[in-house]
Amino acid sequence: MEAQTCVLTEGAETWGRTYYRNTSGEALRAVLSLMGPAGRTVRTHCAIPRGDEPGACETPREKGRGPIEEYVAVAEFASDGDPESPLLLRSGSNPAPPPRS
Repeated sequence: MEAQTCVLTEGAETWGRTYYRNTSGEALRAVLSLMGPAGRTVRTHCAIPRGDEPGACETPREKGRGPIEEYVAVAEFASDGDPESPLLLRSGSNPAPPPRS
C-alpha cells in the first residue's frame, strides 16, 4: 500500500485528497479527514479496490475558513472485510510553508 495525502485549494474552496496505489492484493477501505480552523473536520469514507492501478479519494470541497496553513488532511487505510481490522497505513499532509515576504 502506498499513499500520499494533501490539502488543496482553488479559489475560495478547500478540500483534502489522498492518492493511493493498493498493492496489498485485497480490497481496502480508507477514511480521509480534513481538519481545519476552529476544530472543523470533514470526513469521507472511500472503498479502495484491489489492484495496482493508482487512484484518488477526496473530501467534499468547502468554502475555506482560514489560511491553508491551518488545514491538515489524514488518510487511514484498513482491510475492507472486518471493521475491527488493524490500521495498515496512515498518510498525512505536511503543513503548507509560510508565505515568503
